[in-house]
Amino acid sequence: MFQGTGSHVGKSVIVAGLCRALLRRGLKVAPFKPQNMSNNAAVAIDGGEIGRAQALQARAAGLPLSVDMNPVLLKPESDVGAQVIVQGKRFATMAAAEYGTRKSDLMPRVLESFSRIGEGKQIVLVEGAGSPAEVNLRAGDIANMGFAEAANLPVVLIGDIDRGGVIASLVGTYEVLDETDRSRVKGFLINKFRGDAGLFTEGLKTVEERTGWPCLGVIPWFENMRALPAEDSLGLTDDSQLSEGKLVIAVPALRRLANFDDLDPLSAEPGVKLIVVHAGSTIPADADLVLIPGSKSTIADLAFLREQGWDIDIIAHHRRGGRVLGLCGGYQMLGRLIADPDGIEGAPGSVAGLGLLDVETIIGGDKTTASVTGRHLPTGKTVTGYEIHLGQTEGPDCSRPLIEFSERCDGAQSSDGLVGGTYIHGLFADDSFRRSVLRSLGGAGSGTRYESGVEAALNGLADHLDHYVDIARLLDIAGAHAVMPAISTTAKKQFNQAPI
Repeated sequence: MFQGTGSHVGKSVIVAGLCRALLRRGLKVAPFKPQNMSNNAAVAIDGGEIGRAQALQARAAGLPLSVDMNPVLLKPESDVGAQVIVQGKRFATMAAAEYGTRKSDLMPRVLESFSRIGEGKQIVLVEGAGSPAEVNLRAGDIANMGFAEAANLPVVLIGDIDRGGVIASLVGTYEVLDETDRSRVKGFLINKFRGDAGLFTEGLKTVEERTGWPCLGVIPWFENMRALPAEDSLGLTDDSQLSEGKLVIAVPALRRLANFDDLDPLSAEPGVKLIVVHAGSTIPADADLVLIPGSKSTIADLAFLREQGWDIDIIAHHRRGGRVLGLCGGYQMLGRLIADPDGIEGAPGSVAGLGLLDVETIIGGDKTTASVTGRHLPTGKTVTGYEIHLGQTEGPDCSRPLIEFSERCDGAQSSDGLVGGTYIHGLFADDSFRRSVLRSLGGAGSGTRYESGVEAALNGLADHLDHYVDIARLLDIAGAHAVMPAISTTAKKQFNQAPI
């Protein structure tokens, strides 16, 4: 099990890279995360939700997505509460205090999923959440040491040197853990190192002497990290200053932004300047497209959007003849009304939308989670994606849908053709569709192959970890004594060239 000295130390990426590295050695490997907190979700083959980070790890391991890879997913709806997803399905909405008293009740479900994931596998790589140093959360823990104890797992601790204080974070974790949990840690990794690793020799010695834990690797900063989908919106930055793209796509950074990996394929396009508009900034007047992303709390995020004055910017953009696209929660915001009569996402009530689409949304009913394939009506392109949403949207503009499936349609377009909305995520990952949309906005097509870029980054990450991490020792710690030989250069080349 890989635990961290804090959040965002690189646990998810390291697990993904090791999944690919072990797969290339011929091992049957699977990822697992008992509890995740993220509004960036993916749809598994059985229709349930898991964290997007586990979807990347599953891809790295060459496996289809399973709800058992992430049996508990917390999707924050406010500063003090979250929707709780258990084995892929909505379980309840709980305040943090309530969840703290009930999380231990979920351990049997978590262990059940862990057992299923391990079937037929030689090794399972488990990712912790946050940090085991949060000893105030140890009672009833299912995310870190509580799970490691229940599943009897050895632990490797990851520290992030880029943020500073890595010696204190590792030694401090050792000091606050009780003796039983401390004994589970069999070594540590230093991640995100920049510069001359030789200058950190004394630092490693200090950690090893203070803790008794061996160092299993010092991992330099992985330069191609940007090609991999980020785990959460903290990795979502405005990279417009780094881009020379002439086509400007502006995205308001909502507080409860969800499924923001919709933006990754656009960010990868050399001809696109993707501007993430953060609080306190205005939506640029020269935007070719304003894209309102998904939200885990649509009404609250619409209020936040208005607080920033972005509603005025968006309406002015449309009056100038600008294009607007809403995805999922962004689609709901574009309508005339959003109603939440049962208080599913907050207090019961309704609120006026932006009024750019003649539709109304009622939040309620069963949650829709599904992978879909259809036809994008404006371009005629076949598209694939997924749905994760609560509520139904209806109105006159739905008579001009965006996407047609075999038995139904989705989305709406305004009568002037400038505004559109859809519940479907993941559309822009398709190269042909993405190029068609960009051309319709006046951009030039490119030869960017987004999915191939992700695969190349995963293979590059596996190479990186092969070089800097003592993988043989990791396998020995895990009890995988029948260690496969390192992948040969020829096999690596064949694997890297395999079709996606």
